[in-house]
Amino acid sequence: MIQFLQISDTHIVKTGSLVSGRLDTASPLKRVALRIAELQFEVGQLDGIVVTGDISDDGTADSYALFKSILQPLNVPIFCIPGNHDARKPFRNAFEGTGYLPEKGKLNWQHKLGDLQLIGLDTLIEGQSGGELDKETLRFLKACLSDLKQTPAVILMHHQPFKSGITFMDSIGLQKGTSKLSAILGEYQGELLILCGHIHRNILTSLAGHSVISAPSVCSSFLFNTHHDAPIGFLKQEGGFLLHQWADGFKSIRIDPVRGDGPFPF
Repeated sequence: MIQFLQISDTHIVKTGSLVSGRLDTASPLKRVALRIAELQFEVGQLDGIVVTGDISDDGTADSYALFKSILQPLNVPIFCIPGNHDARKPFRNAFEGTGYLPEKGKLNWQHKLGDLQLIGLDTLIEGQSGGELDKETLRFLKACLSDLKQTPAVILMHHQPFKSGITFMDSIGLQKGTSKLSAILGEYQGELLILCGHIHRNILTSLAGHSVISAPSVCSSFLFNTHHDAPIGFLKQEGGFLLHQWADGFKSIRIDPVRGDGPFPF
């Protein structure tokens, strides 16, 4: 069995800073790191951690250094893709020694994780909140899936390729490439799981016959209010992370950010 974690939208800033002047994002990531350490005693060795974007809130080298320092003691391989708050150059500089990122261009990559193939897609439009799958990225994905034939695969992308129902987040979702993505995915006959972030909520849906799962944010949430005049802003609510397992099929479990008291006998 292959098992890996998905964390998302950590929004780390340099030490001592707060997001929007009020949100401490380093402390929730530290709590998640402790929970991951506990989890390894409960479910066994983890094969990796994937991070589906918005690692940094400000795209600075200091924020990436802090992110890495918090997770480094776990000694688990980490695979990252950029989100709309990230910046390609400092992102590439921060993770260039990991061996899976390309040396130039879009941050699209492919990596073998046991029996699985991980495919990371770059949906970032620098300077904008919305995302896109441009021609280069779609060609990359199609080539990867063509080579894999029916190998089980996991596609990682930051912007959600579906309508979440949260109006202000859907307005800055995937702006381009969704229909072509659907066509490419529809041709793939193997087991395929699409993972994303961005909407700070755990939502499960499907696209072209394959499951799509968005991860909660480590540090905050967005209210699931589907009215057009719903308030725009974040909640101080830590969402935890997801555990994904592969063994002749995918299984995904949301893990709370803290373990909780107990278990108590019935």
